[in-house]
Amino acid sequence: MRYSSFLLAILGLSLFSCGEKPLEESPQKQWFKGNLHTHSYWSDGDNYPEMIMDWYKSNDYDFVVLSDHNTLATGEKWKLIPKSPSHELGFQKYLDKYGDEVIYREDSTGRIEVKLKTLSEYRPMFEEEGEFLIIQSQELTESFEKKPLHMNVTNIQKLIPAEGGNSVSEILQNGLDRVKAQRDSTGVPMFLHINHPNFIWAITPEDMIELNGERFFEVYNGHPQVNNYGDSLRPSMEVLWDKVQSAYLRANKPLLYGLAVDDAHNYHVFDQNSSNPGRGWVMVLAKDLNPESLIEAMEQGDFYATTGVTLSSIDFDGKILGVEVDPETGVDYTIQFFGTKKSAPEQSGVLLEEVSGIKAEYTLVEGDMYVRAKIISSKPKENPYQLGDTEVAWTQPVVAN
Repeated sequence: MRYSSFLLAILGLSLFSCGEKPLEESPQKQWFKGNLHTHSYWSDGDNYPEMIMDWYKSNDYDFVVLSDHNTLATGEKWKLIPKSPSHELGFQKYLDKYGDEVIYREDSTGRIEVKLKTLSEYRPMFEEEGEFLIIQSQELTESFEKKPLHMNVTNIQKLIPAEGGNSVSEILQNGLDRVKAQRDSTGVPMFLHINHPNFIWAITPEDMIELNGERFFEVYNGHPQVNNYGDSLRPSMEVLWDKVQSAYLRANKPLLYGLAVDDAHNYHVFDQNSSNPGRGWVMVLAKDLNPESLIEAMEQGDFYATTGVTLSSIDFDGKILGVEVDPETGVDYTIQFFGTKKSAPEQSGVLLEEVSGIKAEYTLVEGDMYVRAKIISSKPKENPYQLGDTEVAWTQPVVAN
């Protein structure tokens, strides 16, 4: 494991998961860093799979996906390189790095076309057992009345084509049902998560409340156009999270978990107007670095989402949720606990407690429907989603035993 601050997990000390099972029963679990939403030249990203995998591996990620729109990296695909200095320089860097492995040709106008590597071709170039994993993924891309409805499928085994539907919620539910059908038929664990609900204000809390089987969504997405923070008329992703969470629990549905992702498309120019890698990720506490273990852990809530804050422990014993930060020198931290009261479910996402420091805990009382923690640091986020952002992290919600 690369994260020395997480050695407590390996040593089997009193560290507990975001769920209800104490990790001291499974001391071999480790934290793994991963991104579950990224694009390449296989759809609308602007770089080659090998260059993208090299970036993530070089930046200490343990697992990553390429979730291109309605496609899997199979078969033959040629990419015509756009006529721009950044793309042409990107091709030269690719050629310099991979040399004879690059297959390309010139078209009739002298422009370069590159044959893209398939997953089966680039996967063995980067994967190392226990060190780096590439998971197959697809961004199932639909629309309804010009609203973009995007859903990522982690560990997909067979392409799921766009199907359409008569409403936003029907299309999302169709996606959930088709992923479940593929999982049931193959016996391979996989899950769907809802991408950037506020992208072009496509998906409302009400749309998500209607769903059955939805467990994951993006509480943070690094693309500059996804409206993470809402506006004066529409909710932020955190407000949406709490509203949907409250409705799910009242309907006896499972907890909804929040992801942080890059949604990276741009790898040549890094700035606020570009969708770059390195903005958001998940830290998953799992037994092994393989899709089965990672998905099992995430479905149990054994992970947190972050834009840079590192946690040394998340303890939950069925009643008390405790959080401790692995601090950086000179950085201040505020730990906030949010939840909803059973007596006032319409007032979702109330700030229950706030503590300044690197360690805090909240004891759920009888009237608490659930609680989750948000950790805010004073450290400015490098290449932020929005100017002024500092690094933050979100734990998953828990309910009292």
